[in-house]
Amino acid sequence: MRQAGRSLPEYRQVRAGIDMLDSCFMPELLAEITLQPVRRHDVDAAILFSDIVVPLKAAGVDVEIVSGRGPVVAQPILSMSDVDKLPILDSDIDGVMAGIGIIIDNLTSSQALIGFAGAPFTLASYLVEGGPSRNHEKTKAMMHAQPETWHALMRKLTPTITHFLSMQISAGIDAMQLFDSWAGFLTERDYREYVLPYSTEIFAAIAGADIPRIHFGVGTGELLGAMSQAGADVTGVDWRVPLDVAARRIHHAVGPKSVQGNLDPALLCAGEEVVRAEVTRICAEADRAISAGHAIGHIFNLGHGVLPTTDPEMITRAVSLVHEITPPQI
Repeated sequence: MRQAGRSLPEYRQVRAGIDMLDSCFMPELLAEITLQPVRRHDVDAAILFSDIVVPLKAAGVDVEIVSGRGPVVAQPILSMSDVDKLPILDSDIDGVMAGIGIIIDNLTSSQALIGFAGAPFTLASYLVEGGPSRNHEKTKAMMHAQPETWHALMRKLTPTITHFLSMQISAGIDAMQLFDSWAGFLTERDYREYVLPYSTEIFAAIAGADIPRIHFGVGTGELLGAMSQAGADVTGVDWRVPLDVAARRIHHAVGPKSVQGNLDPALLCAGEEVVRAEVTRICAEADRAISAGHAIGHIFNLGHGVLPTTDPEMITRAVSLVHEITPPQI
């Protein structure tokens, strides 16, 4: 469960007074934050504590995470000359690699470590908009009015993201996930023309690592077929689309794949009876998809990140319910 630590008092305690991005480069701290949800909730996999702008920061981009807003870029990308000045990450991030080593040393043989990175489109949007955006109007304007600049930016970001993932793989992660947080704002046509080739390049570049590759975007129900063509082994599904419906869309595009998801994070605040009903429903949808030949496996997860206001005990109960219904398999 991405960002599972945000709801934990122990997370807030160890992060007190420490900048979010700084914490992503501190080996002992990032390891501790990664392991906290594993200890408390008995989940089957840890998700590396990081942020999608970490590779940009490591490469030398002036980016900070502003409380209540998110990543803010000091000098947005507006032109081809700005793209030319954008640095590329071509060296390992020692703090992250050391942190991964600590995490692995503290996981059991039945627990996996999932690494992740932000997809080129989402990082490009932050760079162009200068921060989070409601409509992504500057991003879409660059795509259509300055296509050469847009494609140059995506080509510049792709090796940085690839290196960030390859670095995590070298350090020992068991699986990886590419997050395209803002892809749901695109039409399928724009996604295929301006985004898909670059995500595909990343998945192809790490295919030789022989670890599961997961692809996820929020609000991407209409893009599931296109996103599945990027080459991931598993497609993440948010809470808006029934899991069996999502599996059919993916199957139609590329054949049967594994799916991940997709409990609405908000429903963890609705009480145990509701959570039990939702967990049961989602597992049944996954079973139907697998029985129909539309999917080959299911990773139970939330349909997006854990909300900070979530009662940690309810997360623990949800994990226990999943284990009751479907024994974990790593």
